[in-house]
Amino acid sequence: MNMRELGRSGIQVPPLCFGGNVFGWTADEKRSFELLDALAEAGLTFIDTANVYSAWVPGHQGGESEAIIGRWLKARGGRERMTIATKVGMRMGDGREGLKPDYIRVAVEESLSRLQTDYIDLYQSHRDDESVPLEDTLGAYDALIKAGKVRAIGASNYGAARLREALAISARTGMPRYESLQPEYNLMERRVYESELQAVCVENHVGVINFFSLASGFLTGKYRSRADAEGRARGSRIEKYLDERGMRVIAALDETAREHGAKPATIALAWLMARPGITAPIASATSVEQLQDLVAATRITLSRDAIERLDRASA
Repeated sequence: MNMRELGRSGIQVPPLCFGGNVFGWTADEKRSFELLDALAEAGLTFIDTANVYSAWVPGHQGGESEAIIGRWLKARGGRERMTIATKVGMRMGDGREGLKPDYIRVAVEESLSRLQTDYIDLYQSHRDDESVPLEDTLGAYDALIKAGKVRAIGASNYGAARLREALAISARTGMPRYESLQPEYNLMERRVYESELQAVCVENHVGVINFFSLASGFLTGKYRSRADAEGRARGSRIEKYLDERGMRVIAALDETAREHGAKPATIALAWLMARPGITAPIASATSVEQLQDLVAATRITLSRDAIERLDRASA
């Protein structure tokens, strides 16, 4: 499997990142271990999680995903073969949120403990916190990198102007820079990334590990009518895609999938992997069978005609 560099960090990652939000939520611990075993066997050694996963589930406090990954790492060994990304900044309750240096110092220790590791490969600001000077946040990360607790840092949900500002501060001060960005980007959600963020990332060699790569499951082809979306956990998100444009995209995915003997989800991910600046789209699965569709995307090279067909359908 061809590896890609994450920004200018020197960290080499596979062309697909597995989204760990499912661990402890839609995949219990037994299923999570099965998925992690299958991931490692397939060479997909890049896992993204966050301290807040999965605080939205009744009875959860956050940290459930990290804790499962940590128990798997302890049970299986081979930490050095995995690239673990996690995030800080979302609301955890009891005032635990944001990007103040004092909170980052506490949160990273909690994540390290749950992950049962001495270091985090990629530590990300989960969302911008405009109440904290960028210099303060980057300074906190600088101390963590110097202490060997973090290898590189990234940003998630940042706008183009703030990302550019953060990069300029890093260049001026010598503090570590954001080596990656997590924006929402897929065949149905193109405007925000392509209008501004893409140029900033490409110009500055910032890696992109985009989330919602399959548009909350719409691009798997499972949802072709409102009836298909009813009662689903992400039904409200999927319903907005059930229009003329959405059906054009599904038809283009179907046609391309037939040509490759693949699933629509596989083609949607392969399209992302061919986009400018994309390092590794993030996608999740709750079964090993679904996981195989994700793995297949790393083995497909779409023709120019196929890419143009998908571009036109999703324009």
